[in-house]
Amino acid sequence: MIGLKGTLNCIDNSGALLIECVNVLKHKVNHGHATVGDEIVCVVRRARPIPSSSSSPSHPSALSSAQKVKKGDVRRAVVVRTRKPVVRPDGRIVRFDDNAAVLLNNKREMLGTRIGGVVSADLRGKGWSKIVSIAPKVV
Repeated sequence: MIGLKGTLNCIDNSGALLIECVNVLKHKVNHGHATVGDEIVCVVRRARPIPSSSSSPSHPSALSSAQKVKKGDVRRAVVVRTRKPVVRPDGRIVRFDDNAAVLLNNKREMLGTRIGGVVSADLRGKGWSKIVSIAPKVV
């Protein structure tokens, strides 16, 4: 579970490295705690450095490496991993080493184009099958 003021790793290629949860959306049952598949509002606490302007902005590789977020941006995200153990219906207990999320845009689509880590299989049942299909490994 991710509480308010909880920090998460950002595992997509949007440019954010560390984000901080400031609000859990549409989840009043757990009193402000988010689990896998929940949507949160977060602030970017650490981002990849923006490359120097020495390269030509008209160059195609410069456009592809442009960062989509910077430090201090307020974005929505979906939680994809939690340290809190989750009991699945078949009795298995799944726990990850860290808390992680993927940033979203205003249309609830992924901001990045790639995912750099393991995601939970519980996302598929909560309507985030696009994230599951892009992820390199699903546990």
